[in-house]
Amino acid sequence: MGWRASVGATVTTVVVLFGGYLVADAYDVVPGMLTTAPPPAPAAPFPTAPGATAGPTPERSLPDLPSDAPEPAASAVGKLVTGLAKDDRLGKRVGALVVDGATGETLGSAAPDRPMVPASTQKLFTAVAALAGPGGDTTLPTTAVLDGDAHVVLVGGGDMMLAAGGGDPDAVNGRAGLGDLADQVAGQVGLTGATVTLSVDDTLFAGPAVPADVPAADVKDGYTAPVAALAVDVARTTDEEYAPREKDPAMAAARTFAKALEERGVTVRGEVSRATAPSSAREVARVESAPLRDVVGDLLRRSDNTITEVVGRIVAIDAGLPGTGEDAIRAVTAQVEDLGVDMDGATLVDLSGLGRGSKATPRQLGDLLTLAVDPDHPELRDVADGLAVAGLNGTLHDRYPKPNPGRGYVNGKTGSLPKVTGLAGTVVTADDRLLVFVTIADKVPDGGGYGARVIFDNFAGRLADCGCRPAG
Repeated sequence: MGWRASVGATVTTVVVLFGGYLVADAYDVVPGMLTTAPPPAPAAPFPTAPGATAGPTPERSLPDLPSDAPEPAASAVGKLVTGLAKDDRLGKRVGALVVDGATGETLGSAAPDRPMVPASTQKLFTAVAALAGPGGDTTLPTTAVLDGDAHVVLVGGGDMMLAAGGGDPDAVNGRAGLGDLADQVAGQVGLTGATVTLSVDDTLFAGPAVPADVPAADVKDGYTAPVAALAVDVARTTDEEYAPREKDPAMAAARTFAKALEERGVTVRGEVSRATAPSSAREVARVESAPLRDVVGDLLRRSDNTITEVVGRIVAIDAGLPGTGEDAIRAVTAQVEDLGVDMDGATLVDLSGLGRGSKATPRQLGDLLTLAVDPDHPELRDVADGLAVAGLNGTLHDRYPKPNPGRGYVNGKTGSLPKVTGLAGTVVTADDRLLVFVTIADKVPDGGGYGARVIFDNFAGRLADCGCRPAG
């Protein structure tokens, strides 16, 4: 059975096992027991990335494509790109780039160096920087320390995807649970049946919790939450994808933790307060987030704005900078530049792409994706693996209906803002050749957003269906 047929079988398995995610298109955010074990070693001091550990050498998780798969003719691909750029339904500003994944050769382009509004395709910068900097094995700890005999401090390490109860080892959102943390605290000798005071230390991050260029209405509508050192379910107040968010995610999580302690026989006296955990405090409990590679994959598939901003601040801390939004932008930019991406002309006002004012070129996005599929950069492969699969999951789960040939063979990061539509990712051609593509239109006529998505989906589908072999 050929590689492409194997992919089809794998796609079917993925559908059966996992199904699709519920994703909306608007703004493209469519999303007590005892223990005798010794206490874990204290966390590394700030500004070391929380939970960073040296892991095994990354391995490629996808099979290699045939080494002799024919490269499409640039003339044929260029014709497809030219037709796309001239489509009046996309407006007057269209950027496109198609690159051969194996050689890096440009096969077709339209305004590839024009700074354009990237919308959520911008998340690729943060994803690449996270795996190049802190690394895919990094986890984010949430700890509880005991200050004296009866003062517990809940310390946030950047995990805004905590579960209120027990953690799920197979989940990304909810891998670590406050209920598990409370079990560990209650199991400490002298605390079961005791009365304690509780504080929360959320000093890991600094600066404004929401980027200044993100419209207040987007926060109100639940498209993003204030960035915090810890939160339950990304600070959602209901189970809905676009639920209103907690205004103070860290304090809300601390109150949930207080209830969990009470349920385990530990009485919490008074109100939860804020306090910085003293260096003399003893760690008595710890839970860890999913590895950063899984978090990156999740934020790419669901286009989660909040978690993207969190991950950017982790990149800043790993680089020895304070955990502010501005430092996160600086650190992410530096990481991708160190990888060889020319960031001249790019402007990032946030990291998620939700803020108004960011600009990036199709070539910069294409360079990021080319790095992600480069065998010389296996540490970045999880970026390519984490993209939504056309017609199957993430923000592409309800796109590419049959008979679009890109279904299952296009992996992409979507982007949508008012009058902006983007799609950037990879596609496997009918000849088993891997291509990188970027498409952006940032002056889409009023009411044309849905149509622009269909046009871009059809373009990527035509690449998937393209043998496009050179004549002769």
